[in-house]
Amino acid sequence: MTDKTDGEPNMTEHIRSMPIPIVAPTPLDMLNRALASGASMELVERLMALHERYEATQARKAFDAAIAAAKLEIKPVLKTAVGHNAKKYADFAGIARAVDPALGKHGLYYRFRTRQEERIVVTCVLSHRDGHSEENTLSGPPDTSGAKNAIQSIGSTLTYLQRYSLVQALGLAAADDDDGNGANGDTGETVTAEQADDLADAITGTGGNIAKFCAFMKIATLADLPAARYDAAMTAVHRAAEARKREANK
Repeated sequence: MTDKTDGEPNMTEHIRSMPIPIVAPTPLDMLNRALASGASMELVERLMALHERYEATQARKAFDAAIAAAKLEIKPVLKTAVGHNAKKYADFAGIARAVDPALGKHGLYYRFRTRQEERIVVTCVLSHRDGHSEENTLSGPPDTSGAKNAIQSIGSTLTYLQRYSLVQALGLAAADDDDGNGANGDTGETVTAEQADDLADAITGTGGNIAKFCAFMKIATLADLPAARYDAAMTAVHRAAEARKREANK
């Protein structure tokens, strides 16, 4: 019996003539060989460190690939909750419904760490099944807007920081959302008439222009300035005055 028929190449010879692909040994392969050959402890430790770096790199690559794949499948987040000023926003449950299926499909999951100091701190830990994880941290004061008690104030800020730290960890576009006004220090209240007058006096008294200042602060009148921005506005007035003075002295 022959290995070939008329007009057909000898398959065995063809296979033998094919080049054998060269596969580079992994750090684990080298470590196993070193252990089998009785290598020095120093060499073994160096190979172990190399293996750990290799595994970390592979895990990071798998994480990045999973994030990229998941983001292609994440559906738009629906704004179903109603916050301040009757505006709709995407609450944490809505964000979870949009992202959880895609994340789980690609081996991704998230959890939160929290702590309270002068401000409430929330860290979103986004992890992949291969071991790589990344963290995103946000902080804010207790949300004392409305008629919340102390515990409710903390809970409101926690929820706000959780959803936004997750949105940032995934690199999603943040939707318009005013539910976190309390966490940002903006309770929706505007400055008092006395504060508006003080601002006007400070602006005109230092050579400024009220209309230009309102345009800078993106408000129609000084009375429309949010109360939480009063200190920042007064600081801006004095900085502008100092800038004009430096320009005049040149």
